[in-house]
Amino acid sequence: MSDALHFAEHRLQEISLIIMGLVYITRLVWLFRFKAGKERQMATGLPNTNKRKGILYSWVNIMTPWAMESTRKHYIIYAQFVIFHLAVTCSILLSFFIPYAPGLLEISFMVLLFQVIIGVAFLIGLYRMYRRLSKPVMRAISTPDDLFSLTLITIWMGFAFFAVPNDTSSGETVMLTYFWLTAFFLIYVPFSKISHYLYYPITRYYFGKTMGHRGSYPLRGTRV
Repeated sequence: MSDALHFAEHRLQEISLIIMGLVYITRLVWLFRFKAGKERQMATGLPNTNKRKGILYSWVNIMTPWAMESTRKHYIIYAQFVIFHLAVTCSILLSFFIPYAPGLLEISFMVLLFQVIIGVAFLIGLYRMYRRLSKPVMRAISTPDDLFSLTLITIWMGFAFFAVPNDTSSGETVMLTYFWLTAFFLIYVPFSKISHYLYYPITRYYFGKTMGHRGSYPLRGTRV
């Protein structure tokens, strides 16, 4: 391993993670300075609903596509959403497996699993870019950050696909590009719309709390 690859796998990733962590901590400290508003109406709805159940239902709602009309009618788009986010998780884990647990990538099934998930997600990324650019409605609501973030993630997953075997016998270009893209991705994410995952549990907490208080969550016929 060259010094450049060693730096990219270790120090560069550590610096990027520290920067990302500091930005996230700053944003959370700023966010929690504001107190949530109190409920202004009496508890309503069915007697089997309450704030706690509403919060739990709100958190797991994303894993119950049949409970949302948008995903119930567009299950293929939901499947793309699941695969794409699984691939992002695999691509991030890969940046830890290669330097700190390379033995996992000596397991043929692990390599195959990661490459299948990331490879399919790469194709989904290409389709999503086409969809955003070709459909007038999608093009109208897409911001430069949307397009740049999607392009960045898709290219990053393309290099992650080839980095999975952790093989530098034919050169280090793929590995170096993957780790430098990972570092840029880690630093860029807190300043982009991709950081929505940071706020997801917080926003769903307050939304579920309010809907549970009003008796709207959980929806009738669902269990928590």
